[in-house]
Amino acid sequence: MTLRFALTPGEPAGIGPDLCLMMAQAAQPYPVIVISNIDMLRERATLLGLDVQLSSVNPQQLPDQPAPVNTLYVWDTPLYQPVAPGRLDEANAQHVLETLTRAGQGCLDGLFSAMITAPVHKGIINQAGVPFSGHTEFLQQLTDAPQVVMMLATHGLRVALVTTHLPLRDVADAVTAERIDSVTRILHRDLQDKFGIKNPHILVCGLNPHAGEDGHLGREELDVIIPALERLRQDGMNLTGPLPADTLFTPNNLKQCDAVLAMYHDQGLPVLKHKGFGAAVNITLGMPIIRTSVDHGTALDLAGTGNIDTGSLQIALVTAFQMAANK
Repeated sequence: MTLRFALTPGEPAGIGPDLCLMMAQAAQPYPVIVISNIDMLRERATLLGLDVQLSSVNPQQLPDQPAPVNTLYVWDTPLYQPVAPGRLDEANAQHVLETLTRAGQGCLDGLFSAMITAPVHKGIINQAGVPFSGHTEFLQQLTDAPQVVMMLATHGLRVALVTTHLPLRDVADAVTAERIDSVTRILHRDLQDKFGIKNPHILVCGLNPHAGEDGHLGREELDVIIPALERLRQDGMNLTGPLPADTLFTPNNLKQCDAVLAMYHDQGLPVLKHKGFGAAVNITLGMPIIRTSVDHGTALDLAGTGNIDTGSLQIALVTAFQMAANK
């Protein structure tokens, strides 16, 4: 089976198109198809001074071989208004959603082995009258996945989250035994199925300082987290914790684990981004498809300048390649 990958540039006025064009300057091991507007990419290449050949492809004639260096495969997708770098236009919100639909449905249909996403601008899509909370929720609905899990990864560290974008005062109520159970099962299964790890070792953070210190700093560990982890261990999962988050992220601990499960967003992600800022990847677990993403935003002020770092896109590509090969 040919491994083939879809890449969506996200917001066309942002740096996503630039990233795709700059990616073409390096050899890739598999065919990567950019789902975007070919004329817009040609204009952006001229603005950036990049000599990139754009090769039009379609679902009936997808390539089996990687593109030559300085060549980009493009599944041409119509725009609704011309694009000016750095200037949002709500008329093109539907274009962005169409690229995501083509990539996600293409993965479901077996055209692509995985999809890689560059950043979208959620605000302009909502301004266009389309309720949109992000890539993850859009793709969850498209793939009919009952629950998804956010995981970020960089060299030597993977961090998954029990809760994601919640105000801190709401986190404790959201850390339920049921949610710990479902999130841990998704993490464990995808580490096996998509990362090829036979018996994943997962370190689990406590919620409170010092993991509650035997109930003196909060009872969530005693009443919720420990019983949930015990039940999961009975199903054969290799889990350590709950551990105090301030000492869990030490080199000695991390070299013995395959992933960390953090209870909330700013418990796990500051450590990961300190370790791998500019070289981290966002991975959505729990879907029947593989999706990786850059870990940064649209950077409208940098679009068309060439003053950008492609490191996060490259690791998103490599991670998708590895996950698809393992699967």
